Amino acid sequence: MQMIRLMLGMLAVIAVTACSKASHLPADSSKKKTAHTWYIAENGNDEAAGNQNAPWRSINTALGRISGGDTIFVRAGVYYEKINFPRSGTPEHPVVLKAYPGERPMLDGTNRIVSGWEALVTLTNAQYIIMDGFDICNFTTGVKGADPEGIAVNGNSGHITIKNCNIYNIKNTATLDNWRSGHAILVIGNGKQAITDIEITGCTVHNTQTGTSENITLAGNVDGFRITHNKVFDTENIGIIIADGGGLNKGGDPVTNFARNGVVSDNELYNVSMANSTAIWGINNYGAIAIYICGGANTIVERNTVYNCDRGIGLVSENNDYPTKKVIVRNNFVYNNWRTGIYLGDYLNFTTAGTYDCCIVNNTLFQNNKVAGAFGEIEGEIRFTERCFNDTVRNNIIYARPVDVFIHKYTATGADNVIDNNLYFTTGTPQWIWNSVNEQPVTDWNAWKAVSGGDLHSTIGQDPLLVSITDPDLHLKAGSPARNTGVVISTDINGTTDIDGKPRIVNNKISKGAQQ
Repeated sequence: MQMIRLMLGMLAVIAVTACSKASHLPADSSKKKTAHTWYIAENGNDEAAGNQNAPWRSINTALGRISGGDTIFVRAGVYYEKINFPRSGTPEHPVVLKAYPGERPMLDGTNRIVSGWEALVTLTNAQYIIMDGFDICNFTTGVKGADPEGIAVNGNSGHITIKNCNIYNIKNTATLDNWRSGHAILVIGNGKQAITDIEITGCTVHNTQTGTSENITLAGNVDGFRITHNKVFDTENIGIIIADGGGLNKGGDPVTNFARNGVVSDNELYNVSMANSTAIWGINNYGAIAIYICGGANTIVERNTVYNCDRGIGLVSENNDYPTKKVIVRNNFVYNNWRTGIYLGDYLNFTTAGTYDCCIVNNTLFQNNKVAGAFGEIEGEIRFTERCFNDTVRNNIIYARPVDVFIHKYTATGADNVIDNNLYFTTGTPQWIWNSVNEQPVTDWNAWKAVSGGDLHSTIGQDPLLVSITDPDLHLKAGSPARNTGVVISTDINGTTDIDGKPRIVNNKISKGAQQ
């Protein structure tokens, strides 16, 4: 009996040990989650089954019932809803809200009262979400202090994809004194952790009134983003901004309170201008910047086409605590903008953070500066204002209007900037301004090199032979002196592809300008 009891005890121990080990295994590793597909239609019913033959009516109802891995198809129609995403997906099973194939549903804010900061689509503490193929429109207010938004992402959100959306008529009709502000897409990193993996792609943003704010905004603690293949046009103020959180996330940790580690590429921006609202901004006020890195960092701006905007691309800081740093602007077409093509440095006599360690390489700038700047000056195809340190301007084609200025540096602040290997051309008198807001320009090539200490390997006076200066088409004709005459810095700096997506460096040679 004693031996039997001992054996039974040993078996019991073995059984307990086996159960203990089994409890650490996945509940059922052999089963995969079943993803469901649901449907919404204008003529649907929220008491229906939610399938293709018996769709639901409300997008919010659907979002409240699904789980990660599910896809919701929305049929064409007008949906007068403000929607929220109450559930998140997972890396393997995202939540997908998508237009039914070949159809275009509309989220319409008509007749909705906007009394504060409100969006038609809100993602707060949402993870692994894909939103694809919607019109988001007609959200308007004139209420003091309100901020209408098409899409808002905030809190501890991340892994969000917004694609193929058409966002328009997001408007604030208030005066500037009553805080005229709005956003088409607003991403604010204001949670306990960084907002990561944000993708905005294939969208159009147009016919907005954003007042003192912007159209596509990433600000605060945002770490990792891709803004690609979008079109922004006919807007009142800034097109795309990558910014610090000093304004939108006050009190955030300065170590992380800025958008960083992202790409702004292959976008087209035009008619991004305060001239679209002259009743608000007045006549001849051209202050909007199409692509704006404002206190952001570690960002690549490449293969964009920017034209007929107030200013092209800006690497500027509006907050004394957050410099703009480690930004590469490469392989872009920037032309026919009202003022400067590419802009570095602080606002004069306003901020002190500066622009550090940025590269302006292999861009084609053509006939910007159609009007004078705020001081009656020509801002310059490339503009340095205050506190530019260790910035690089190389391999650019700078084709100026006959009365234009190639490069304009406003003050003696800043140091260790490199300007070289550029191709300058104008049918007028070559002009540069150095360390002055509006003094007599330098017009002699050798005098320019002496005063600036740069451009020792650049060229002046050779027509780059652009395909068309009337359309314009900034690609290079055969035999252009820009072909294969640039300097290869590194793949990290020059990039892997030119404006057309073709190899940027071929046989260890690189062309000046945006096209290889």
